[in-house]
Amino acid sequence: MSEKTGRLATLALERSPWRSARWLVIAPHADDETLGAGALIHQAAEAGRLAGVVILTDGAGSHDHSNAASRARLIRTRRLEAGRAVRRLAGDAAAAPVFLDWPDAQPASPGSTVFEATARRLAALCRDRRVDAIAVTGPDDPHCDHQAAAQLARRAAGLARRPVAVFDYVVWGAAPPGSKLRITTRPLRAGLRAYALSSHQSQLTPMFGQGFRLEKERGLRAASDTLYRRDAYG
Repeated sequence: MSEKTGRLATLALERSPWRSARWLVIAPHADDETLGAGALIHQAAEAGRLAGVVILTDGAGSHDHSNAASRARLIRTRRLEAGRAVRRLAGDAAAAPVFLDWPDAQPASPGSTVFEATARRLAALCRDRRVDAIAVTGPDDPHCDHQAAAQLARRAAGLARRPVAVFDYVVWGAAPPGSKLRITTRPLRAGLRAYALSSHQSQLTPMFGQGFRLEKERGLRAASDTLYRRDAYG
């Protein structure tokens, strides 16, 4: 935030201090990677600087299930859909997403055994893949899994034993208050985000019966992604 104008400082990613960063994208659910960070995934992959995509939850909460087999089938489907979406954004050579398999809409509490074990796993991933920056949903996004992902990313960054900047991206909420810096990606070519999002048929169609239905057009309004940094250069 500029002290003189009170306006949020904005930089294009390729002109920012993070233009050469290796990026890890953390998505609370399969489809959030496309909705909130699809352009970042594409741009980082084109530059050879995509460290990976992590999906926090198993995604089973989008629909009700009559039995364990139905739940397991949805989890398998959402994994396949996430992998397909990442390949469409990042290319066929992209690494498969890492799935952490937290129960959908039942996030672990900060400080709990599960939370801390997951944070250590992510910190090790940051070291192994030489991650410089994490993009994750913000703590103000109106979903418990989105908020948990934000907390988890910050904890993992603190445990990584290397400098890792954390940026927020928005899926369903508004621009996070208190941000000091805004980073914008290059726009995706026309239709690419829609093509990647169409991978998530379980969320777009009634293939699993009544349940959550993604508002497709809502997620396609912006060609670019916007990333928010709470500490401008920290």
